Amino acid sequence: MSNLTDKIISWGIIGCGDVTEVKSGPAFNKVNNSQLIAVMRRDTAKAADYAKRHGVPKWYSNATDLINDPAIDAVYVATPPSFHEAYAIQALKAGKYVYVEKPVTTDIASCKRMIDCVKNSKGKLAVAHYRRALPMFLTIQKMIEENTIGKVKLIQLNMLQPHQSPIIANTEKNWRVDPSIAGGGLFYDLAPHQLDIITFIFGHYINCSGIAVNKAKLYEAEDTVTGYIKLPDDVLFTGNWCFTVPDTMNQDECRIIGEKGSITFPFFGNKLEMITAEGKQDLSFEHPTHIQQPMIGKVVQYFLGNEPNPCSLEEAIISLEIMERFRLG
Repeated sequence: MSNLTDKIISWGIIGCGDVTEVKSGPAFNKVNNSQLIAVMRRDTAKAADYAKRHGVPKWYSNATDLINDPAIDAVYVATPPSFHEAYAIQALKAGKYVYVEKPVTTDIASCKRMIDCVKNSKGKLAVAHYRRALPMFLTIQKMIEENTIGKVKLIQLNMLQPHQSPIIANTEKNWRVDPSIAGGGLFYDLAPHQLDIITFIFGHYINCSGIAVNKAKLYEAEDTVTGYIKLPDDVLFTGNWCFTVPDTMNQDECRIIGEKGSITFPFFGNKLEMITAEGKQDLSFEHPTHIQQPMIGKVVQYFLGNEPNPCSLEEAIISLEIMERFRLG
């Protein structure tokens, strides 16, 4: 690993697909103390094209070559989930820091192996639950902490999307509905964002259960999920996910109900509504163009030893456990 006394983290990306085009990739050159110097994709032409378009000096078609590049300090694993564990462990053993996409991996056992590797390698790994760093969700957290709507009683989430929903990232092959690659279906792609924020704000679940079915039979994975969580202080959560509803039923809504009012917001939007005895208040937030930029900034400072880990494997496994219990019953 290169000397970090110059306070610069040099990054390499494994898997420079759609999610890295705008959401994350450019941010590595925009946060302080950070630079993106290499990318990897198995398709040589696409790796070279990405590097050229984004001004990245080096590109690879083999992940091992990127990991073993002595100029790279940290590796961003942005592949489909079934590859996360192997690449993260390989990078950690090579002495690199690691930032891994969500869901952190495909199942609990895999995440536990990653946790063991971090402990044994004394390395650093952060998970890309980037909504933790967005002002909208930090505002919601502050509202709850300040008792703005009183003691929270219920959380109700409805995520209803049509087949081919525009909020799903585009890929040439829809691996997100292949459980062998994604761990589950679209539930495993979107619910990590939601469940991580719920537990980030309200704490580790006390217990949870759920059921998942493949109602439309459009692919192998389940398309409809209902789950229940008991959170600390007897806060009860109910969530419904369905990815084959008509366009007219499209819904992305979470409602937190307290003894003095409610907060309602979309997880994939930028507005929230708070209702109390004083009336209704609407707040709008401008998400950054590169939506992972605030989180990447925190990760860089964690790698430099200046801030705590913004999302550890031990935190990321919580939402993974909930999803697995919802899906498998």
